[in-house]
Amino acid sequence: MLKDKITALYCRLSQDDGLEESNSITNQKNIILKYSQDNGFPNPQFYVDDGVSGTTFERDGFKAMMSDIEAGKVGIVITKDLSRLGRDYLKTGEYIEIIFPDYDVRYIAVNDGVDTFKSENDMMVFRNVFNDFYAKDTSKKVKAVFKAKGQSGKPLGKPPYGYRKSETDKNAWEIDEKPAEIVRRIFNMYIGGVSVKSIALTLSNEKIPSPSAYLTGGENTAWNRTSVKGILQRIEYVGHTANFKTRRKSYKNKKKVYAPRSEWLIFENTHPAIVSQHDFDLVQEIMSRNPKAQKCKEINPFSGIVYCADCGKKLHVNRGKSIDKSREYMKCATYTTSKGCSAHFIRTAVLREILLNEINKLLENVRLNEDEFVRAAMENSVSNHNDELKKAKKTLAKSEKRITELDKIISKLYEDNVLGKISDERFATLSKGYENEQEQLKQTVAELTMFVETKEQKSADTSQFLKIVKKYEHIEEITPEIIRELVEKIVVYAPDKSSGHRQQQIDIYYRFNIAVSTAIADNKNYGKKGKAA
Repeated sequence: MLKDKITALYCRLSQDDGLEESNSITNQKNIILKYSQDNGFPNPQFYVDDGVSGTTFERDGFKAMMSDIEAGKVGIVITKDLSRLGRDYLKTGEYIEIIFPDYDVRYIAVNDGVDTFKSENDMMVFRNVFNDFYAKDTSKKVKAVFKAKGQSGKPLGKPPYGYRKSETDKNAWEIDEKPAEIVRRIFNMYIGGVSVKSIALTLSNEKIPSPSAYLTGGENTAWNRTSVKGILQRIEYVGHTANFKTRRKSYKNKKKVYAPRSEWLIFENTHPAIVSQHDFDLVQEIMSRNPKAQKCKEINPFSGIVYCADCGKKLHVNRGKSIDKSREYMKCATYTTSKGCSAHFIRTAVLREILLNEINKLLENVRLNEDEFVRAAMENSVSNHNDELKKAKKTLAKSEKRITELDKIISKLYEDNVLGKISDERFATLSKGYENEQEQLKQTVAELTMFVETKEQKSADTSQFLKIVKKYEHIEEITPEIIRELVEKIVVYAPDKSSGHRQQQIDIYYRFNIAVSTAIADNKNYGKKGKAA
């Protein structure tokens, strides 16, 4: 039966093995083919993996060989040495001692003198461990070179969509104008109030090649939300290099995981920018508000920026097919979910009119009293910035301390359970409660950490705000772009009917903590059609 089966001649070479001729694929083939012929093994067939690490068994050539083994077609597997089969000693040992024997496959490593048909394989385990150590040591050296390159400011990855490598310097990026124009368009659409989903749909309908298709020359024109969102979040588009954004768990596990932003190394102005810092920061701010797209394929410009003055929760937009756009309204999220607060009901048409009036007042004030405006703005910004940051940092430190305490409590509970001091039922109840509290705290810590980072980066930028304001002399209509460029948040108070008609205070906080304006929505001024209640 053996003469009908394949003698699998397996060769592997990785980049870690260097360019030594002794390890070349050609040399491996010569050695194991001669060995199989000298010993009269039938039907030799090569399976090759070139440029693949021995720490993984996700290799095309190896998987093809295993497929034939599992189909009962292979009788013998031959490699030049044990390291060609693999450098993970546990997995390599599993194949040699368990998997191959299960399929009645004989394994031979020529240079290491290993032959599972014979019994003299005592040194095999030690050789596998040494091969594993070699892979680990090589991984450390490669990682050190990679780290040194990343710390020097040279980009570690491929240029993102919109860039290409310079023809004169492989470590430099230059703008690839055709896809760069799509990147600019994506940013402008999002700032203009178009949702990520709608942007992807628009690009797909226009048959614009996706980033992966453009890179490979493929014909795929299907964009998705992940692609669009990824472009909107890439700091590289403002001309910065961001290294160490991902990492691998170990030298054996090649799967990449995202590193926290605190571990990134960012080098500014290393290549030409495709979008401005202002537009990029504005997009990140809009995303942090997490506005949910409505069924009308666009993000309502007030989504994520209008808050309840009493409970602090956001006001949600209520809009449907049966509701005319002029009758669209907002109400408190707490009221919607639990009735634990009043509705703070207000129509978006009223908000638009109030915002239009207040922004035009602001524009006129800046135009007529710029010096006084700048002085007041700087004082207001620094005061608010410091108070909010101090409060957030205090809560963050308290939450982190409690998480550490809960780790100790849960550990002590486990010990008491093992020693029989508390029952399994009592342990399950207590540990579940503490673990739930810990999960909630971790979520709070993540949110506060992001808040603190944002606040520290967004110091009082009066000059930037003035630059934006001076783009407009007088606004005739409120647009999503104007709202996002000028407004940080809007706070809506509960209506007051003590005067005999409905009055509602609205506070408008401008970006960078520059200024706050207060207006009153009075139903006498807006009439029946536009009143806020």
